[in-house]
Amino acid sequence: MYSFSNFVSSPCYQVAGEVLLVQRGDCKFTTKAKVAEDAGASAIIILNNRHELYKMVCDQNETDLDINIPAVLLPKDAGTILQGLLSLGKVSVQLYSPDRPLVDTAEVFLWLMAVGTILGASYWSAWSAREALIEQEKLLKDGHESSVNIEAEGSSGMVDITMTSAMLFIVVASLFLVMLYKLMSHWFVELLVVIFCIGGVEGLQTCLVALLSRWFKPAARSFVKVPFFGAVSYLTLAVCPFCIVSAVLWAVYRRMPYAWIGQDVLGIALIVTVIQIVRIPNLKVGSVLLGCSFLYDIFWVFISKMLFHESVMIVVARGDNTDEDGVPMLLKIPRMFDPWGGYSIIGFGDILLPGLLVAFALRYDWAARKTLQSGYFLWSMVAYGSGLLITYVALNLMDGHGQPALLYIVPFTLGTFISLGKKRGELRNLWMKGQPPRVCTHSHHPLKDSADSASHVISS
Repeated sequence: MYSFSNFVSSPCYQVAGEVLLVQRGDCKFTTKAKVAEDAGASAIIILNNRHELYKMVCDQNETDLDINIPAVLLPKDAGTILQGLLSLGKVSVQLYSPDRPLVDTAEVFLWLMAVGTILGASYWSAWSAREALIEQEKLLKDGHESSVNIEAEGSSGMVDITMTSAMLFIVVASLFLVMLYKLMSHWFVELLVVIFCIGGVEGLQTCLVALLSRWFKPAARSFVKVPFFGAVSYLTLAVCPFCIVSAVLWAVYRRMPYAWIGQDVLGIALIVTVIQIVRIPNLKVGSVLLGCSFLYDIFWVFISKMLFHESVMIVVARGDNTDEDGVPMLLKIPRMFDPWGGYSIIGFGDILLPGLLVAFALRYDWAARKTLQSGYFLWSMVAYGSGLLITYVALNLMDGHGQPALLYIVPFTLGTFISLGKKRGELRNLWMKGQPPRVCTHSHHPLKDSADSASHVISS
């Protein structure tokens, strides 16, 4: 076996019967294989510049197709081991192409991770809404004059998506994706890592404070003024260093094989926090948001190939032109039983956007005091899980080619929600108001009170 770092022309000497080990560069796979064959090599091994593997494909107008030697692409880690052995002496290799398993455990765990994230985030969002509703009813019962504005007060810290922002989402997301595609480089990925760490710290801190406040109530309710941040609870101050250290450790060691654990923890915390803070106010806004996301996913995975000659979404997800294994905007799990290695991945948007609709379903169910079967939450969760499952089926049927998950998830979740609402006669209320009809039994009507008082005086 011979190793070449730069392999764009025939070697200066014949390598008859030898296997050539070359680095992946800018020239085509077919060009490398043709040059190796002309030099008399028996096979060529190409080392990928990342830890994942992709199919070696030919252009539509490719001419060097008469190649009669095996060409193999190896992941970066396997190539490093092979280069180390080659530096010690001559190495003999045997080529073997194992079959990939139909289903890897990574896909199962990733499915559970996505469904579990939406489940937990939805319950947190609904719990916060119910706490605000209980506080509202207390104030209404006590007859506070400010009760008419209590809904806004009880929802402090929450952000409702408007129709305008839902429609602008596809424009802003598209501009951001094109910027990632055009500026994708080492320094730009470093910038994304910093942004992800900031978001991850905020998300992890919010989740931990909400969880620990049940056991450390005095620390959660005691505040201290911090410059530039205002009043901060003692519990937040105690948790914050742990969150910062966790994010920094992940950023420093993110190229290690186990770094996916830290990325997933920070990513899940960020998604859960966003679903808890950002809310869909009604089904109309949710339909516009998911509809735009549906078109966005299809366009940038499939149609963008016609404009950019490659799938922009897939290129950005892989982190091409960088030494990273994808950008930090997705959850991933290594394919444990796949001999070809690599990761199973899912983008944040494929969890976050449907999760907003599922959280809305649970908030509505609790406000309407619906049971699990008569509500919308259970069926929305089943629809999301089914849509994600169909995505993995399509991924295997398409021989590993990237699939837009929202292409399958949105019709399942949104279609199920709308169909149930129409069948139950609640679609109009869901579509416009997003809240069940409520009759206030504690409100005081001044005209009614004064009339009752006058009647009492006359009778006495």
